[in-house]
Amino acid sequence: MNIIDALILGSLQGLTEFLPISSSGHLVIGQHILGLSLPGNIFEVLVHMGTFCSILIVFKKDIFNMIFNFSSAKNRNLIIAIIIGTIPAVAIGFTLKENISLIFDNVSAVSFSLIITGVWLILTKWSVEKNRSINSVSGFIIGCAQAVAIIPGISRSGATIGAAMFFGISPEKAAKFSFLLAIPAIAGAGLLTALDVETASMNGLTFPVILTAFLSSFLVGWASLHWLLQLISKGKFHWFGIYCLVIGIITLSI
Repeated sequence: MNIIDALILGSLQGLTEFLPISSSGHLVIGQHILGLSLPGNIFEVLVHMGTFCSILIVFKKDIFNMIFNFSSAKNRNLIIAIIIGTIPAVAIGFTLKENISLIFDNVSAVSFSLIITGVWLILTKWSVEKNRSINSVSGFIIGCAQAVAIIPGISRSGATIGAAMFFGISPEKAAKFSFLLAIPAIAGAGLLTALDVETASMNGLTFPVILTAFLSSFLVGWASLHWLLQLISKGKFHWFGIYCLVIGIITLSI
């Protein structure tokens, strides 16, 4: 892998991490098109850390408010919902980590997952907003949706925001919770992968390549997150479903 490859894949990660079109699925397809074969999901976690930092920047006020205003019942309930919602992803990550890693080398499996994501996103058009708040029960269900999205091709933001919308939660609240829920999930995945990294699996990932991948995913992720929040407020979330369907069908022939 060279710096150009890292720039392309890092930018691809940044663009697709927050848009509900599956960043992991696009990374698998992108590596396939570029003729790259990176062992496991080490690079995928690396660029996820870039978009992780963009979440921290965009939602810094909400994060500080939760931490330093814990006396607020609203903040306590939100933190509890995030903790409970993180449990399913942790359980799946520990028990099925090896099996899921194999899917990163299977473009056909990713294509089918993108089609599933597309159908799910289109169905959100018929969700009914009931101005509900997020509690421990809805937080757990949304967390289960996040756990399913560990599969490449299943969009994490699409699965979680969609699940919240079907609970009657407003798209804006659903999006904010989805990305706050991503913080412990991405941080945990990065830590676990870092502990499992073997020297041989880092071949081709020089410091310039790592830095380029990280910065491109961070900067493009920051911009795409702002863009998605604007689209959600305009009720255009389901449009991404059509894109996922088309890409999923097209890549079945790759």
